[in-house]
This record gives sequence, structure tokens and C-alpha cells, in this order.
Amino acid sequence: MAVKINSLEIENVKRVKAVAMEPSESGLTVIGGRNGQGKTSVLDAIAWALGGDRKRPTDARREGSATDPHLKVTLSNGVVVERKGKNSSLRVTDPEGRKGGQQLLDSFVEALALDLPKFLMKSDKEKADDLLRIIGVGEELARLEEKERTLYNQRTGIGQMRDRKRGAAADMPMHPDAPAEPVSAMDLIQAQQKILARNGENQRKRQRRAELEGERSAAAAEVASAQEQVRLANERLAAAESRLAGIASECAEAAKTAEQLVDESTVEIEEQLERIETVNAKVRDNQRRADATREAEELAAQYEDMTERIEAVRAAKRALLDGADLPLPGLSVEGGALAYGGRRWDCMSGSEQLRVATAIVRRLKPECGFVLVDKLEQMDAETMRGFGEWAEAEGLQVIATRVSTGGECSIVIEDGYGMAADRATEEIAVSKSLAECADGNGCGECSIPRNGTCERADDPEEAIDPAAKWVM
Repeated sequence: MAVKINSLEIENVKRVKAVAMEPSESGLTVIGGRNGQGKTSVLDAIAWALGGDRKRPTDARREGSATDPHLKVTLSNGVVVERKGKNSSLRVTDPEGRKGGQQLLDSFVEALALDLPKFLMKSDKEKADDLLRIIGVGEELARLEEKERTLYNQRTGIGQMRDRKRGAAADMPMHPDAPAEPVSAMDLIQAQQKILARNGENQRKRQRRAELEGERSAAAAEVASAQEQVRLANERLAAAESRLAGIASECAEAAKTAEQLVDESTVEIEEQLERIETVNAKVRDNQRRADATREAEELAAQYEDMTERIEAVRAAKRALLDGADLPLPGLSVEGGALAYGGRRWDCMSGSEQLRVATAIVRRLKPECGFVLVDKLEQMDAETMRGFGEWAEAEGLQVIATRVSTGGECSIVIEDGYGMAADRATEEIAVSKSLAECADGNGCGECSIPRNGTCERADDPEEAIDPAAKWVM
């Protein structure tokens, strides 16, 4: 069962003259008053009583007081804490009447519950570490944070290289008329040599035709001679005729082939050889541009892969926090810093910071069922009501100060005394009225005898003593 404050009595501490109060068991107890009346002194006195000498105010005794400070705090677990005497010695008594000390109080009182500004002044990382320690996922979240950081840095580098490659590719010349591969001079020369060889064969065949023509003329002469000598050798004639017929056939074939032969031109190859370097320069430009574009696309794919991995890590972080028992819905840790509703600490309103700090500090030591909150005027009335309802639902006792004397105050401190809010409003109005009367302004309801009291003419029993104070 969380320990709360049942009642407290404070005398002669800082600005407090005498205050006694019983805070609400849960929810918000507002200590109101004007500036400089002793509101914060009440919280300082509670912190001193429960937090030990390390929380003792520098000038603990009220200025002008002839008596020493006296503090008495009764807790819900039956423990009674007192400080009194010249040295404000601590006395802690448990329900069985046995005495205890500061060590007993420290076992169930959270130091930050007595000093919320100390939490507010922590660095973003320290606040986040407190939250992670509470929900027990600090090590795993730190591992995911480091993994996310590494992937993010890698992706950033890849993205920069991708952009540089894309820019370089865009700046490179592009030649649509250039072939896909560089032109080889050796291949062109070999092609030229093959053409020249075929042309040489054609020339040889042309020369053979002339030879055949000569042979045919000789054969014809021989036939003529044989005819003249036909009488002498019929056999020779037949052989010569046969030979003539064969030669004539071969001659006709040779003449036909020679007419069909056409020499190939090497002009085109010669022109290609002349402009080969220009063409190859264009090919190299195109290849460099294609390579840069391909590398940029590969880097873009790596970038997308890194993005998916980063999102997976972030999803794991969200799942880790979503599954945790957070002190306040909407709390998270982003980039190693505490966040609430997606806003970092420096972007939260003052009221949001108070709510977050209160929720976290409460969880640091669940045995401590109360938190002291100063300067609740950071919250408007509606926000403060919501804060009180949240505290009540959590079973948390919040004792807070607020510059106000309105009905939202559970007690109002006026000139070091505690009183009910309605009586405080009346007291302040009377003090103001007396001041006006003393200035000679007067009022329609009072007669001023100039003796320090205000006596109503129609009812002397309602005379008001300005020195009267109330203690709750």
C-alpha cells in the first residue's frame, strides 16, 4: 500500500507562522495564496520533515520568530515524523511506538517526490533513462536505438553516393548514334584484308581467262592443220577435235565466271578506320553514363532496403514501448530523449511537463503515494481539474501550490497562516478595506474610529480584528 500524508502541522518554518492541514487522500490538494505568503514554505517544510537534513532550508526558522521550527507529519502507514527543538532533531515513530530514523523514511519516500524541480532540471537523456528504468526496457531499447542509428548513418551515406552518381550521369554526354561497344581497328583491318584477298582471287581468274583464250587460238590452228592433214591422220583429227571441244567448254565457263565477278569496295572500312577514335570516344561516354546510372539505381535499391530496415527497427521500438506499462499514456522515448504525445521536453507546455514529471516520479518508488508540486498556476482551471482527476484515478496524492485564493484552493496561506479559501478571500477583502479606510477613503457600511478596527455602525458584534487569523 502506497504511503501518503494524513496530516501535517508546521510552525515557524521560513514564511510559515502556523499551518495545520489534512490533504485529500488522493487527487489534488491545492495550497493557495498570494505571492510571498508562505505557500512554497509549506512544501519546503514537508520536504525537510521527510527528506532529512539534506532538504533543510538555509534559513529554516521564520524571521522574527522567538520559537524554533516545529514540524509534525502523520503518514498513512501510522508513522509519525516530528522535528522540533533548538536543533530541529528528527523523531520517527512507527505504529508500534518504536522509534525509527531517516533510513526508515528513505525506504518508502521517493526523494524526487519531495523535489520535483530536480527531475525537471534533468537532461533529456536522464529523464528518458528514468522512464526506461521504470518500464524495464532500457537495454533492449538502447540496442534498437543503436541499430537504428547505424542503419540511418549507412543509409545517409548511400543516399549521398546515389545522388552524386545521378548528378554525374546527368552531366555526362550521351551519343544516341554511337554503337553499344567500341569499334576494333584490328577487326576492320582483318575485314579489309579478306576483301582484298577475294579481289586478288578475282584478278587471278581474269588472268586465267586470257591464258585460256590463247590456248583456244592455238587449238584452232592445230585443228586447221589437222584438217589439212586429215588424210594423214584421222585419229589425230578426232583427238584434236575432242581436245578442242573440252577446251572450248572450259573457255566458255571461264568467260561466264569472269563476267559475274564483282570486286568489293574497302572505302567504307577505310572511312571507319579514319573516324574510329571519334566513334569509340562516344561509345566510352555512353558506357560511363550507363555505368553511373546503373550504380545510382543499385544505390537507390540499397537506400530503399536500408529504409525498410530502419522502419522495422522503429516498429520494434514502438512495439516494445506499446507493450510496456507506461506511467502515462502517450509517453515514449525518441532518439534517446523523453517525448509525450510526440513532443520532446522543450516543446511541451509547462502543464504537460508537470504531468509527465509527476507520473514518472510516482513510478520511481511505488511505495511513495504522494508528490509535491510547486507553481501549479502553470495550469489553467480546466487543465488543473484534469490533472486532479488523473491523480485521483491513479490513487496519487498531489500536494501543490498555486498563486490563487479561489475556490479551487483547499487551503490558503495568508501572512504565514493557513485558512479556508472563503475565509481567506474575506480576510484579504477586509485588509484591503481597512487599508482604504486608513487612507481616509472610508466606505458606506463602516464607521472608522481610527483605532485599527472596523466597526459596522448597524451591528457592533460584527467588528473585525485585522490581527485575527485562522488555522485549519
